Amino acid sequence: MGNIQSVAFHHKKKVYPSSVQFGLNQVKQVQKFHQSFPEYHPTPLVQLHHLAKKLNVAGIYVKDESYRFNLNAFKVLGGSYAIGRYIQEHLNLQPEEFNYDTLIKYSTNESFNRMTFITATDGNHGRGVAWTANRLKQHSVVYMPKGSAQERLNNIKALGSDASITEYNYDDAVRLANKHAKENNWIMVQDTAWEGYEEIPTWIMQGYTTMALEIVEQLNQIKPTHLFLQAGVGALAGAVTGFIADYYKEERPIITIVEPDKADCIYKTAKANDGAIHTVTGDLDTIMAGLACGEPCTIGWNVLKDHADFFISMSDDIAELGMRTLGIPEKEDPLIISGESGAATMGFVAELLTNPQHSQLKDQLQITKDSIILCISTEGDTDKENYKKILSSKGL
Repeated sequence: MGNIQSVAFHHKKKVYPSSVQFGLNQVKQVQKFHQSFPEYHPTPLVQLHHLAKKLNVAGIYVKDESYRFNLNAFKVLGGSYAIGRYIQEHLNLQPEEFNYDTLIKYSTNESFNRMTFITATDGNHGRGVAWTANRLKQHSVVYMPKGSAQERLNNIKALGSDASITEYNYDDAVRLANKHAKENNWIMVQDTAWEGYEEIPTWIMQGYTTMALEIVEQLNQIKPTHLFLQAGVGALAGAVTGFIADYYKEERPIITIVEPDKADCIYKTAKANDGAIHTVTGDLDTIMAGLACGEPCTIGWNVLKDHADFFISMSDDIAELGMRTLGIPEKEDPLIISGESGAATMGFVAELLTNPQHSQLKDQLQITKDSIILCISTEGDTDKENYKKILSSKGL
């Protein structure tokens, strides 16, 4: 139970990312675009008083992304912003015209040639791309890796997407999508970046920052001492880390990145610390489907290497612990329905603060009774059958 490997990353705390990409002014523009959608409203930031007392810390806050655009996950923030920006550039729209109403006006015009947006996904990102294409009257093609849950596929198909489960792992599904994008003149919408493919992944990452801006607005004057972020390719982790480091500057929290040990490409890259990107191959067989990625996003890693403090590789049972911690709350704490990937960080926090075996790591992370912990539950029960199965088990 509770297999954890960690690496501390040392850097100068006073180095901040370029405010052009993830700084406050840019992020406000991103949020303004999202706010133009009729479905937009900030997702809840939940305070867990009784859990904090049990774990002997001053506060625990969890951003609950299961409410995002009624899609049960945060991913739509990235896909919608990237697709919106692509159409904006295609139409040469001015910044003040960059909103949902204007995009709809142009994209439904008879003279507008319908676009096809293609992506590979473990579920949530593809659903966000399909939803956005549907809302903006465009077409989408979505490839999923082998072993993907049928429920996740059905949710994407229900949005009118040409979606299918492939025989490949996530990274090979990305390559297949990119091949077909080139062959068919489709637009690839992926948060995995590589040489020559950086603009759209950057837009996707910027899309995620709406969530980070909501968090600091909801925290008001409360400053978290510790931020825990899950990583697949590292796009979410990099985007939020970039914004938080720029926003809080010298008062920024200690930032810890969490991954499944079957798909820990960011952890391996951090551990090697040799200037190269390190990948994980094979089936990437983890229950944390949204984090089952073997190749880091270069843009995300370039932010994380400058601003993240710790990188964690952990076993699946810790994510299950997180799901039960949030799904079976302490006393009057509110219930948070969090899926396998969404609960990864809370699982790590709960394991770290309840298992004496990890006392040395807890000290390294400088967690004390005065600590204020922030996590993001990035998804709800996107695989309801597995969610019910895990919540009803005892974790033994």
